[in-house]
Amino acid sequence: MIIVMQAHATPVDLAQVVSHVEGMGLRPHVIVGTERTVVAVVGAERAATASGLETLPGVASVLPILAPYKVASREVQSEPTVVKAGSLVVGGKRIGVIAGPCAVESREQILETARAVKKLGATGLRGGAFKPRTSPYSFQGLKEQGLQLLAEAREETGLAIVTEVVSPEDVPLVARYADVLQVGARNMQNYRLLEAIGHTHVPVLLKRGPAATLEELLLAAEYILAGGNRQVMLCERGIRTFETHTRFTLPLATIPWLHARTHLPVIVDPSHGTGHANLVESMAAASIAAGADGLIVEVHPDPKLAASDGGQTLDLPAFGQLMSVCRRIAAALDRSLD
Repeated sequence: MIIVMQAHATPVDLAQVVSHVEGMGLRPHVIVGTERTVVAVVGAERAATASGLETLPGVASVLPILAPYKVASREVQSEPTVVKAGSLVVGGKRIGVIAGPCAVESREQILETARAVKKLGATGLRGGAFKPRTSPYSFQGLKEQGLQLLAEAREETGLAIVTEVVSPEDVPLVARYADVLQVGARNMQNYRLLEAIGHTHVPVLLKRGPAATLEELLLAAEYILAGGNRQVMLCERGIRTFETHTRFTLPLATIPWLHARTHLPVIVDPSHGTGHANLVESMAAASIAAGADGLIVEVHPDPKLAASDGGQTLDLPAFGQLMSVCRRIAAALDRSLD
């Protein structure tokens, strides 16, 4: 349910409402907007009744949340969330661009990439230190050494670090280094991992699973939000269909559909969404035109030598061309990439 506070409600009134909700065995989430303050109440549905709440001082009304995802819903927060993580700003007028290799391979590789993508306009640096791979014999990442190299790249360039965490026990380690914790598509419904991330205050990039519905994506985000972490970005990275001309099918109708139902910003991954480097620029441009709040793009100094996903990775000149095209489209929509 949503408890809507009166315009003149005092901090004491709000504290009393929060205390009453907690006494019911439910979890209150206070959301302060420009026009109103609301308390989103989540917990066991049978306990979530309005009994006694409407009579508390400062309460204007108590309304049900109709969507199965509660804190993520626009019913709770009509204003779009803007996620800020160091140099990376995603949402509102700003379109954040995260770029970098699929995996951190060496100090030279990640520093060269970081310097180049920063010069070309990216505000976030992606790079996998822990790599969940289909084959156990594929490159699994440099792990903590990779995190240390990412931190060195951030120190030199100022770029926000976006890197994947693959298990609950790794969350404290990765959170020490990362500006954004990425939840990969394989882990979208790893609920123990989502709960662990929800207890941090590090912004999150949550990727849609290749066979997940959008409602399942929003419910996965709800696990993180319910834990207290409000800095969540949703990522459309393509779904598995019967088509074979691309690695996945990238459905850009996702963007306006999500914007109509959630206040969370939406990022698109045209690299995984297509699997082909020559399609990435077009789909990135289309994503911006459809209203995406950000892009995450795979970029490598020499994709032919990449340890993973070289076929969908842009070289540096191609990334510069992508930024030029997307910057013009963003300007036409009264938005900016940097």
